Amino acid sequence: MGSDRAVNVGAPAVDIADLLARIQARKIRIGIIGLGYVGIPLALTAVKAGFQVLGFDINAPRVARLNQGESLIKHVPDEYVAQAVREQKFEATADFSRLGEPDAILICVPTPLTKHQEPDLSYVENTAHVIAPCLREGQIVVLESTTYPGTTDEVLRPIFEATGLKSGKDFFLAFSPEREDPGNPDFGTSAIPKVVGGDGPAALALADALYSQLVVKTVPVSSTATAEAVKLTENIFRAVNIALVNELKVVYAAMGVDIWEVIDAAKTKPFGFMPFYPGPGLGGHCIPIDPFYLTWKAREYDIATRFIELAGQINTRMPYYVVNKLAEAVDKGGKPFTGSRILLLGVAYKKNVDDMRESPSLKLMELIEARGAQVDYHDPYIPEIPRTRKHADLMGRRSVALDAPTLAAYDAVLIATDHDNVDYRLVVDNARLVVDTRNACARAGLSGGRIVKA
Repeated sequence: MGSDRAVNVGAPAVDIADLLARIQARKIRIGIIGLGYVGIPLALTAVKAGFQVLGFDINAPRVARLNQGESLIKHVPDEYVAQAVREQKFEATADFSRLGEPDAILICVPTPLTKHQEPDLSYVENTAHVIAPCLREGQIVVLESTTYPGTTDEVLRPIFEATGLKSGKDFFLAFSPEREDPGNPDFGTSAIPKVVGGDGPAALALADALYSQLVVKTVPVSSTATAEAVKLTENIFRAVNIALVNELKVVYAAMGVDIWEVIDAAKTKPFGFMPFYPGPGLGGHCIPIDPFYLTWKAREYDIATRFIELAGQINTRMPYYVVNKLAEAVDKGGKPFTGSRILLLGVAYKKNVDDMRESPSLKLMELIEARGAQVDYHDPYIPEIPRTRKHADLMGRRSVALDAPTLAAYDAVLIATDHDNVDYRLVVDNARLVVDTRNACARAGLSGGRIVKA
């Protein structure tokens, strides 16, 4: 899977042919900054490909647990990390003064939004300022964090070049967006093609050569800005189409039409249709956030992104719609919603993972309690709600057991995340009312008057 890309950049200070040869021979050391849902799988992929990996994270307890062989991610077995540590192919550290050791530094830090829905590049900028004092000739630096077009060129390069080193001559800067889908059994890191854009031909050749050793295929593009735009386009495409089916769900529900039945029938068309599915809102580290990076950047060019912004408005309103449907169903059952007890099934943002980032379940819990009801949750992947940026009041709440007496004690069960290892027959047989936002009951072959779709 190595790269044979030819390079001609004049007279760089670094022997690029030698660096390419060392990459292809797996003789370089890779540093990964940010050991989370992106960084850990990437590190293990690089280890499996034959590279030495040094992982960096500001969380010292996380670093210690990784060095003890814990993966910290439920869908990544501990043994994978333990083996890499035992074989001395992977080490984690909180000592950022060691950033001069790796030959390639891959940045996998968060890019969230501010409370005003604007890009928060503080993690990226802080990381760049930490790298800069250690930056040396011959290093490759690649940003993987999702961001707006121009970030690599306008934010990272000036910080690095303030050291006196020049991009494309002394060090090599690139952007290659992460494409992780946590918990997807068919597409792990190495099976997903990698888009690569470089700051100049040398950087592109080197980054392409590096990722060619890690993944099934690379997709070189003409610039870092193009690579940044690719990732935004992928996630905006999903966000807009999910907004469309969420809006259709509301319209069809008013007409007595089941949106899931409509989609299942429509997807039998062998061309011209791609199924997307509604839900209680958007979650995860990409889709609820990334579109706003482009809308913010577009304003710099005096361009309105009305289509994208409308999709964002529809998706962010879905928790309100779901809670209204829940309240209506409880009221119809003869119990005032105020004072009722609700059990929320699932606080992970998607099924079969322990990832809560931007989960709509947290908003659902707050909205339910704001209307005077009590809410507990059950999630087999998340025993306790950790600290989050937006929902600090929910921190420390613990998952309740899922059994017949527990289910019978609540006035309604709200299915927000459709984990496969939940016994939905147990739920339907014992709950007074089930409000299903994921069509989980129907997919389990369950139906009846106590099930309401929302």
